[in-house]
Amino acid sequence: MIRLLFAGTPEVAVAPLRALADDDEHFEVVAVLTRPDAPRGRGRKLEPSPVKCLALELGIPVLEGDPNEPAFLTELKASGAQAAAVVAYGKILKEPVLEALPMGWYNLHFSLLPQWRGAAPVQRAIWAGDTLTGATVFRITKGMDSGPILAQSTLEIGPHDTSGVVLDRLSQDGSHLLASTLQAMAEDQIRPVDQPQGAYEVARKIGVEDAHIRFDVPAFAADRQIRACTPEPGAWCVLDTTDAATALDATPASPSGETLHVLEARPADATRPETPTHLEPGRLSIGKRHVWVGTASEPLELITVKAQGKRAMAAADWARGARLPDTATCR
Repeated sequence: MIRLLFAGTPEVAVAPLRALADDDEHFEVVAVLTRPDAPRGRGRKLEPSPVKCLALELGIPVLEGDPNEPAFLTELKASGAQAAAVVAYGKILKEPVLEALPMGWYNLHFSLLPQWRGAAPVQRAIWAGDTLTGATVFRITKGMDSGPILAQSTLEIGPHDTSGVVLDRLSQDGSHLLASTLQAMAEDQIRPVDQPQGAYEVARKIGVEDAHIRFDVPAFAADRQIRACTPEPGAWCVLDTTDAATALDATPASPSGETLHVLEARPADATRPETPTHLEPGRLSIGKRHVWVGTASEPLELITVKAQGKRAMAAADWARGARLPDTATCR
């Protein structure tokens, strides 16, 4: 049996923690390392991470200190952990910490390494138009996601999949991959393989400004951006009901208009007779059951939106209630 420290923070790390904790034949999760409680929601109330919530439910001791502070090494040694499993913990670990456990630290990363090393591998894969992704278990070294690989599994990205959907699937699939890999490693049935050298895309974190939808690109590119940013940080644009020419010339930083979150969209179906053949980038066209917005190619159909201060709803219902003028644009 391996005495494990589990390090993770968001919802995507919950299933792997539960899988390891449930497998009490092979693992004993002696402690959980997670990020400190953070302010969330409109009230900015401090709330525990999803991983901390599960750890408390399971009765596992929780560590929230900075792993790069000297005091953490004392806590780590006191836990009795032999190895660590890391899933979306969110903090870089330095060499003294990595060397503190006799069996090492192992990361479940949601890409087919060496491609998409970094903070947002699934989001960047979708944005780039990849149709295949996966999960990788590797031993953590001082380089970013560059340690030797122990195992991988693959997953297809569907044409309408969002990053949230793909991450949910990878979290479930990766739970089994992580547990079986750690078991095989402990039984000396698997050997790490160094990652090939080369220049690979880095999955930079996606911020709120990155999620500002561009309509001056082809519809497929805007669709990828929206799916990559859903549910976090959430794709958005500025709804402007002023004169169309003025709105299209406005800069993204312009304070006029209100924020419209786009939760679901897709390139328009050109076989439908009601679908507009062409719209200027950002220009809205509203039918009885559909809402389209112009791009640099064919229009993009808005499926589900969330207007400022409103609940999420079908785009056609939102447009009907908003009583938008013919000059309405998104920018």
